[in-house]
Amino acid sequence: MDSSFDILILGAGLVGSSLACALESRGLRVGLVEASAPAAGPPGFDERKLALSAASLNALAALGVSTKLLTPPTPIRRIHVSRVGDFGSVLLNAADYDREAFGGVVLARELGQALSARLAELRTLTRLCPATVVSVTPDDLAPSIEIEREGRRETLTTKLLVAADGTRSLARSAFGISVDEYDYRQHLFVCTVQTDSAPDGTAYERFSAQGPVALLPMSGGYYGALCGVASDDVLRVAALNDADYADYFQQRFGWRAGRVRRVGLRSHYPLIRVIAERLTAPRFVVMGNAAQTIHPIGAQGFNLGLRDALTLAECLANAADPGDAQTLVDYAQARAEDRTQTLAFSDGLARLTANESFPLRALRSLGLGMLGGLPGLRAPLVSGAMGFRGRVPNLARGRS
Repeated sequence: MDSSFDILILGAGLVGSSLACALESRGLRVGLVEASAPAAGPPGFDERKLALSAASLNALAALGVSTKLLTPPTPIRRIHVSRVGDFGSVLLNAADYDREAFGGVVLARELGQALSARLAELRTLTRLCPATVVSVTPDDLAPSIEIEREGRRETLTTKLLVAADGTRSLARSAFGISVDEYDYRQHLFVCTVQTDSAPDGTAYERFSAQGPVALLPMSGGYYGALCGVASDDVLRVAALNDADYADYFQQRFGWRAGRVRRVGLRSHYPLIRVIAERLTAPRFVVMGNAAQTIHPIGAQGFNLGLRDALTLAECLANAADPGDAQTLVDYAQARAEDRTQTLAFSDGLARLTANESFPLRALRSLGLGMLGGLPGLRAPLVSGAMGFRGRVPNLARGRS
């Protein structure tokens, strides 16, 4: 096997796999280091429900991934936003903006399987799996990594190393990129629920001091249910049986979607914001959760990471040397506006909606009332929800 690459991607999760797909037919030697065998599915491909923006759906279709989904994305035609204890609410309707939907909902596991199937078709891609990254060595000319697979160690060199290896990125640390970390003191509980009112294309997000509660429409008459729980209450909520958790979720969410009749298998994880202080180093790029792990409020995480991947592929289109310093400067500049605005939106909304002070409650109620009554004010919110912030990659617009 050739141990030298033009681009080497660490991490075959959703973002790393998407980048590999976006680099097809570029005439580049691309390697993808996967921690698990393809049959098992890369780590992170689980039962989480992903709300994909319209921009992400455009891109996945252009990349040839959408047709491989076991279940087509369930359209999000309306978004209802409210907060416990505050007056006012906002209902965004895609039809009001001449759109069929703002986006769609898929299972992370099924999206991972679709990406894996697409990767298997890429003739110029070398998949190294299962492989464990032992070390990462920065170098201004050719960074290298040492991997272990099948009991043997190998050293791989590359012109550009891309870290899509998750929140606790080994490569990011090796290149000396520091992070800003903030613990929201919340855990997010995730499961599937069934109510006595079948989903009609409306996604609900309801804020509270403990954290957000959301319902995402899914196929088969189910909702994807997300529930933020304060960290000091996690053990109690995790110990609830299905019936008691259904009652708990009902009390937190309300009755807009009817009575919760059934809940599925639950999982939960802590909500900690981890933001890389920069996106590049010499011959190195960090993206996806390795670049920014954010609060799931507003469903921005994967959508933002996918736009990272699409933008890098676009910047590399005419680059003679994929690790050239100017190419990386161009990439960082191209991502600046979208990333800055999305991070500010996610973090600001998470902190603002969790604060119970009376002045903020009054301001939130006023804001919800204004957004609900003045369509013109909702335009930036709508464009952001659909993934159209800053410089939008061509693939996110559905263009090759």
